[in-house]
Formats: sequence, structure tokens, C-alpha cells
Amino acid sequence: MLYNEMCGEKVSALGFGCMRLPMKGEEIDAELATLMLDEARDAGVNYFDTAYFYLGARSEPFMGDYLSRLPRDSYYVATKMPLWSVNEGEKDLNKIFNDQLKKLKTDYIDFYLLHSMSQGTFDKAKEIGAVEWLLKQKKKGRVRHIGFSFHDSYEVFEKHVTEDWVEFCQLQYNYMDIDEQAGDKGVDLAKSLNIPVIVMEPVKGGTLANLPDDIVEPFKRLRPDWSVASWAIRFAISRSGVKHTLSGMSTLEQVRDNLGTVIDFKPLTEEELDAVWQVRQNILNSVKNGCTDCRYCMPCPFGVNIPGNFSIWNTYHMYGDKGAARWRYGRMKEEERASNCRKCGKCEELCPQKIKIRDDLAAASAELEALLK
Repeated sequence: MLYNEMCGEKVSALGFGCMRLPMKGEEIDAELATLMLDEARDAGVNYFDTAYFYLGARSEPFMGDYLSRLPRDSYYVATKMPLWSVNEGEKDLNKIFNDQLKKLKTDYIDFYLLHSMSQGTFDKAKEIGAVEWLLKQKKKGRVRHIGFSFHDSYEVFEKHVTEDWVEFCQLQYNYMDIDEQAGDKGVDLAKSLNIPVIVMEPVKGGTLANLPDDIVEPFKRLRPDWSVASWAIRFAISRSGVKHTLSGMSTLEQVRDNLGTVIDFKPLTEEELDAVWQVRQNILNSVKNGCTDCRYCMPCPFGVNIPGNFSIWNTYHMYGDKGAARWRYGRMKEEERASNCRKCGKCEELCPQKIKIRDDLAAASAELEALLK
């Protein structure tokens, strides 16, 4: 396993993101998830990332049950403060944090983040004294390292990453998003400030794992034994300034593929990077928008399944399979379809990707409804 030094800790280059654990209906598939976590841990993964609302608030208690069986000094756990749920300042901060400690069955959190930060939430953090509260928890030993996860422009990132309380940052970064959000410039800035970068969404919500053969031909020609997903993981880990890369794994096959990528890891060569840029351009020529299925936009007040519609629409343009798109869209409940959008705009206020959701739903509706006819 490849390890990097991060905030004075020896952290595995690959972390287990616990936002996409396997499910059985509404519950986590405990047997399969445990098998996956065991295999990752046995291979050397020692960092587990969760959050208060992941998997309908089921992720933290499940991970608490799992991690409590292990020696506390054998792993690092990360979780996050959802400032959008804080209405009464320190009272709510303490309530949520104490609940997290209880769910995770621990006395302290190794890496604690202000969750999904943007200019608005940075303003709120200042207003309610969240940073002072964080520093107080660190002084008490209830958190060891403090930082933030980020979804906004580079300009907002540049403004706040320089604040003296920041020990690390977590950024969405992959070979499709080098010019989005903090992007390449953000990674370079953090590196210049000696602030470790944790990468989230390296496979862009799975988008970069399942691509048509014509798009990934440069990959297959150069390294036919590598999976398409592994190229995205390799790209993130190879990036100078990146100390840790999270992967939200849902299957045992994904765990094994990711482990195969990071064990005996070698950074991408110039020739391999050229293949990445070729594939990136191929994708840019086909994908309609950058939805990662994070579901921050949900629920829609009118019942529209926003990420579901975008998944069908993007996949249709990636693969060109009219039959599959027609079948998937036709199986949706009528109120879930893009055609039911009432353009209220609530979703766009919440979208970390800053997608023009209303415009894209209208475009998706026009194409997908035509397929049904």
C-alpha cells in the first residue's frame, strides 16, 4: 500500500468513502459492506470518510459499529459538520457533534471537516462562530485535524484556504474537472501553502468508470490490462499536492480494482498522461452535464428525480443507446420525469456543481420524451 504523510499522520493514499456503501432496500447491506471494508483494511487502507447525512444518516452508525471492533490507533475516521443544519450556533454544533461521536463510538474524530463549503457557508461559519468552535474542540482533543470540503469557484477557495485555522482541504478533482471549482489552480495553491489536498470524486461519481470503447480507445491501446476506473484513480494519486484520494466503493469488484491500482503504485508517465488528455477530450465531446449523483439537490418539491434524469440523459449521449434510454426513462414515475420540472430553482441553490439544472432538465425532457413517442 502507498502511504503519504498528511498533517503528521501516515495515511493510505486510497481512502474508503462511505457515501456509496452497498444497500439492501433502504438499509446498508451489512454483510457485503463489512466484507468490502475488511478487504480494504487488510490491504492497508486506514482512512474512512463518512458524514452526518450520508446514506440517509445510516453511514455514521454503521461505520461506528464496524470501526469499534478495531484498535483505535489502527485507523483514521473523517466526518463533517453540515452547517446548513445549524440554526442555533454553538448549541446545534455541540448537539450534532456529540451525536456523531456517539454514532461513531469514539471519543475523538481524526479529520473533521466543515461540509460542502461555498461562499455562503463560509459566511455562515463566521456568523455562528464555527471556526472558533472547531478550534475549541481541537484544544479539548475531540478532533485532531480540522479542514473543509469544498464546492465553489477557485476565487472563493483562494480567499478561504489561506485562513490560519485550515490544516487540510478536500476538493472534487478528476481529469474532467481540472477547470471546475478549485480545479488545478486550487491544488497548486494548496501545495504552495503546504496544505494537504484530499481528493473526492476522482471517478466523478462513477462517470469515469463506464465509458464506451471508442472514447477509451487511448487507454486500451496503451494499457489493455488496466480498468477504465483505475486511470481516474491513478490520475488523482499521481497529482503533485494530492496526499489522499477517496473512492466511494459500492461493490467488492470496485474495492479489488482500486486496491490493485494503489498497491505497488507508480505515477502516470507522460505517455499515459497524454492518453488521459485524449480520453478527456473524447468525453467532452459527448457528455451533456457534470452531475455526480451527490443528491444535494434532492428532494425536489415537485417529485422530479433530478440526478436520475441526468444519469439517463448523460448515458444516452455517452453510449447512444436509444433503447436503454427509452426503457429507463419509461420506467420512471411520471412525476419523477424531467418533464415535471416547474422551474422553481431550489435545486440550483443547493447544487455543488453549479449546474443550470432547470435548463438541463428542459433539454433532457425534450430528448427523452421524444424517445417515448
